[in-house]
Amino acid sequence: MGFYSLAKMAWRNLWRHKRRTIITLSSISLAVMLSVIGTGMNDRIWKDVVDMAARVGGGHVTIQHPEYADKPTLTRTVTDTDKKAALAKKNENVDRVVSRIVGQTLLSTAYDSFGAGFIAYDPTQEDTSTLSILEAVKEGRGFTSPGQRGILLGATLARNLGAKLGRKVVYTMSNKNGEIVHGLARVTGIIKSGSPSVDLGLCLLPIGSVRKELGYAPDEATQVAVFLRDNRKSGAVARQLIKSLKGEDAVLNWQKTQPDLDSLIAMKKGGMVFFEMLILTLCAAGIFNTVFVSVMERLREFGIMMAIGLAPWRLFGLVMLECFWLALVGLAVSVIMTLWPYHYLNTTGIDMSAIYGGEKVDIAGIGMDSILKVEIYPENAFAIAVIVVIATLLSGVYPAWRAGRVNPVDAIKLV
Repeated sequence: MGFYSLAKMAWRNLWRHKRRTIITLSSISLAVMLSVIGTGMNDRIWKDVVDMAARVGGGHVTIQHPEYADKPTLTRTVTDTDKKAALAKKNENVDRVVSRIVGQTLLSTAYDSFGAGFIAYDPTQEDTSTLSILEAVKEGRGFTSPGQRGILLGATLARNLGAKLGRKVVYTMSNKNGEIVHGLARVTGIIKSGSPSVDLGLCLLPIGSVRKELGYAPDEATQVAVFLRDNRKSGAVARQLIKSLKGEDAVLNWQKTQPDLDSLIAMKKGGMVFFEMLILTLCAAGIFNTVFVSVMERLREFGIMMAIGLAPWRLFGLVMLECFWLALVGLAVSVIMTLWPYHYLNTTGIDMSAIYGGEKVDIAGIGMDSILKVEIYPENAFAIAVIVVIATLLSGVYPAWRAGRVNPVDAIKLV
């Protein structure tokens, strides 16, 4: 009996007990659907979290002075930023590259003085896709040019300073030589992010004006932020930039600049993998039970087949082919069952604002949209399909072995 005949017989055997087969296929499909939805939810949430963290921080990959991480002062700068940005853009995974000056300043008005962090950016190069704080400018407007004399203040910080729109604010900081310098700007906008740390302790400045105050060159900054199309490529992009820059600057991916977030994501993903493996294990146990019962019911049939000359290894192969057909049909049914709920959750999602108590939910200090969506990475979907096939085949190994070990004389006597 050739392989084609054996496969054809296995297909027919699969449908000899239609109800049992349909129940088994349903369990496979349910397990796959839960795994795909769970994995897609996990992939989408952490993709959005990492991308949002990059927009709040220094990008998916950050180029900075080698000593900046230990002593983040304005004296430790990155030079030739335009050249280094051009090197980064050569990588096909890179989407945007921007230069920024990030540091601490003392803000003063006639009313009071407060310390705050600042981000100086180029409004002609950046928007909300690279600097998410710009979404929170609720009063006034942002900058229009890098050389503009303006400042955007957090709402609480502005209230503490008594600084309304159009009022003057003096900012004081240390320049690249460590000397104290001052700048004057008018309040052009108010930031209302809902985050206490941002509204109380952050301001935005135009990078051109800050460069003049600090004595920086036109292509000098404290960091070059690199944004990627796929944040999972951050390690590879960082390694390539390290080779290109030849150790001149430190190149850090987001896992190194935000280790707490990286640890949280690793822990959550590990929990999801455990949950999915539990589902697939229970599914495999159900498949084993189905195949084993099917084999035990056909022992007499197997004995007759061996008596007329069918080799034991062919009986083993017959049962394994039944499991293989079961896996393939199960995956096909899974695609049909998963298609609509996945499409709905991918495009529309579930509004969780009633549970979270607002349109934003805080995850590791990052404000995320409360609309829950799914988006599974293709390689994860492929991995689920492979695991289902392997689990189904493994479930049939012992029953197939039992089928091949049948004693023809004893089996034929069974009623």
